[in-house]
Amino acid sequence: QVQLVESGGGLVQAGGSLRLSCVASGIIFRIGTMGWYRQAPGKQRELVAEITSGGSVNYADPAKERFTISRDNTKNTVNLQMNSLKPEDTAVYYCNAVVQRTRWSAYNDYWGQGTQVTVSS
Repeated sequence: QVQLVESGGGLVQAGGSLRLSCVASGIIFRIGTMGWYRQAPGKQRELVAEITSGGSVNYADPAKERFTISRDNTKNTVNLQMNSLKPEDTAVYYCNAVVQRTRWSAYNDYWGQGTQVTVSS
């Protein structure tokens, strides 16, 4: 199996910063795109940012100019640095990775359990 474990969530005031981290472990041959999604109460899960194994990044509009995604392929980790946080950033943040478990297997999606980010006004 593959496990994704997030850390770094919490409560912060508007304008503050948080850094989320996620580490993938288990039977892993190769990891493709890794990303962060979020889900606010009553809303659908949405992409925040994603990064390919080669380092190409894609940000959703709300994350542009404020958030930075990075990864360490040697450690199977992905991070999300969030600055200038707003109350509307409040959500559960989920780590996602597209993983090939063996040389002969297909890529599959894996999700972490989520970490709560709360931004107070």
